Amino acid sequence: MSKEIDKLDPKFLGQQLKASRVAKGLTQAGVAEAMKMARTTLVAIEKGDRRVSAREVASFSDLYDKPLSEWLGMKPDAVPLVPQFRSTGRDIPYSEEIIEAVNLLESLSRDYVKLEEMTGEQNGRSYPPAYQHRGPGITAERRGEEIAAQERQRLSLGENPIQNLRSLLEEVVGLRIFYLDLPSTIGGIYAYTDELAGCIAINIKHPPSRANWSLAHEYAHFLSTRNSADVTFWNSEHWGKSYDEKFADSFAKNFLMPRDGVNRGLSDLVANHGKGVTVADVLTLAHRYHVSAEAIFRRLEELKRLPYGTWDKLKAQNFKPDRAKETLGLSSSNGRESSLPFRYRLLAKEAYDSVDSEMTEANLCSFLRQDLIGAREELERLRSFVDQVDEDGFSPLCLDSSKVLHAV
Repeated sequence: MSKEIDKLDPKFLGQQLKASRVAKGLTQAGVAEAMKMARTTLVAIEKGDRRVSAREVASFSDLYDKPLSEWLGMKPDAVPLVPQFRSTGRDIPYSEEIIEAVNLLESLSRDYVKLEEMTGEQNGRSYPPAYQHRGPGITAERRGEEIAAQERQRLSLGENPIQNLRSLLEEVVGLRIFYLDLPSTIGGIYAYTDELAGCIAINIKHPPSRANWSLAHEYAHFLSTRNSADVTFWNSEHWGKSYDEKFADSFAKNFLMPRDGVNRGLSDLVANHGKGVTVADVLTLAHRYHVSAEAIFRRLEELKRLPYGTWDKLKAQNFKPDRAKETLGLSSSNGRESSLPFRYRLLAKEAYDSVDSEMTEANLCSFLRQDLIGAREELERLRSFVDQVDEDGFSPLCLDSSKVLHAV
């Protein structure tokens, strides 16, 4: 290990050590005391003016809860995600939970890149240039609607509901999307570097409709303020009042519930029974567009298809939309989203099964974030996807990201 450490650029390693210390919320004085070294020595290490011994690197690894392999495997031009968050200029209330979530998102994204390198499969990015979402005399609401319409046209969505937003953004656009165990107040996390590409974490504990909204919201940040990381909070007075947040919410609303599609869908439902708009009609639309009951009610109020305040009146009457959906047979699937993207898992399987693979079962467990039994079970599930039958017999399933749509 000492030879590998000796090969690392001291300035690069110093940057990574500093980033890891900042991510843990530790001071130089506290780390120096824990490492039993002078603070000036730590300063010199982080500046790259002093080389670090193998023993010291191991101690830093324990202190920062950072595997040695991550430092040894990182490229000198790697840009950590956490400092980006700290330089956004926003008053983000960083907690240990948030820092850990951002660290996990970064670690998974770097593993994704490693798997692509190991298998020779490139990320099929289909990134549009960042949209100009600000301008004189234009509101965030209006610009969000315009860009949502442009993206729907670019992605050939028309006015139809998006059946699988995660698959669309992962496998057509090329984003890296993970569903993680985040603090309940956080809907999503977004960050971008040229090396890692666009990375998004969605709260796996949130209902599917809320998670869908968070994903569309984070996509709006990717399309506009691409190089500014974001943490989206729920039930916070601060969030949602800035121009960027209003724009992201407007984009999410119009991207998920396009004006003409929702209007036409409601008109068709009403025409079928001729009784005027019913609660069943509205909940059917919510089910079709994969949004919450509140989102579709407020959207229809905005489109003047329902009286303003309809949703608030229903809530005051103790309306239970989930119970109503069950009665109508519109209950959402209780299936839990996979934490890791389908393509990521396929790449891990491909790297492990390769004839000249050097990946061990322990490596596979690390990539899949599973114990040995869980990793073996996942491997068998993935193998069932990889072989497909054609006229010539069995052939490998193509891992081209643009051709693996809607996989489970």
